[in-house]
Amino acid sequence: MSVTGQMLETYPESLGGVDREKLRACIEACFECAQACTACADACLSEDTVAELTKCIRTNLDCADLCATTGQVLSRHTGYDANLTRAVLEACAQACKACGDECARHAGHHEHCRVCAEACRRCEMVCRELIASL
Repeated sequence: MSVTGQMLETYPESLGGVDREKLRACIEACFECAQACTACADACLSEDTVAELTKCIRTNLDCADLCATTGQVLSRHTGYDANLTRAVLEACAQACKACGDECARHAGHHEHCRVCAEACRRCEMVCRELIASL
């Protein structure tokens, strides 16, 4: 069991009807996507065609910030606010869609963009699944 799963299992209160497995998957996908986006932006900066990757870099960094924030918000359960959680998840899903689309444009030439696009697609999907379950 992952550390995220262990922490959810040890939380002393109810999670307010939130599906623990979907929550765990979303927290883990958010942090994984944040790392992938940060690494992709850095790799883009090392490419010879960096000027052509400006939008990709910006989108990566925005997505990384939103994913990290979403993972942190989802890791806190005391005083849970469903409306705030939905808003944060929607923003994260939208950022992942935008970043996934942008990275997919470069995936044929840059392997790091392909990997990042996949991480973004997965994170978007699990965010949307968690939203639907709230």
